[in-house]
Amino acid sequence: MGMEWEFERIYTENYRHVYAFLMKLCHDPNTAEDLTQETFYQAYISLPSYNGRCEMFTWLAAIAQNQYFKHMRRHIKEALLMDLYETEPNAPESDEPAYNVLRDVEIERVRKAISALPPKYSEVLILRIYGELPYEEISKKLGISVNSAKVIFFRAKNFLKEKLIDD
Repeated sequence: MGMEWEFERIYTENYRHVYAFLMKLCHDPNTAEDLTQETFYQAYISLPSYNGRCEMFTWLAAIAQNQYFKHMRRHIKEALLMDLYETEPNAPESDEPAYNVLRDVEIERVRKAISALPPKYSEVLILRIYGELPYEEISKKLGISVNSAKVIFFRAKNFLKEKLIDD
């Protein structure tokens, strides 16, 4: 009974954060809900192996990220890591077809650039941008120093900028 009660507390305290993290990745409420449930199922199975070296949300975000990637591999032919293309938060939606076509083209360019990143770079980007994790948590999760996390994030951003400018 103790593990079930502990897991219920973990679920209650972290559900909204995990769901929000997955929404930032997939931008679809139904998919985010499904992936959130799968994340907590996997966390329940793996709870005995949780060693406490990182915050609970960091551990759950890593599981959620893995679930998202599994989903992407299953449902999208082209393996894409994420969509970093962001519009201004308050920018109005456009009814202009040309705008939407250009935006779709730009999104595809960003996706291709991200797919060219080394795995460690993409992991740091995902955790920093979508997980909104501090460098300290990223370093614990990935087993690297805080300074390495900062350097990798900086290099990944520069790589994307150069790739997008050159294309």
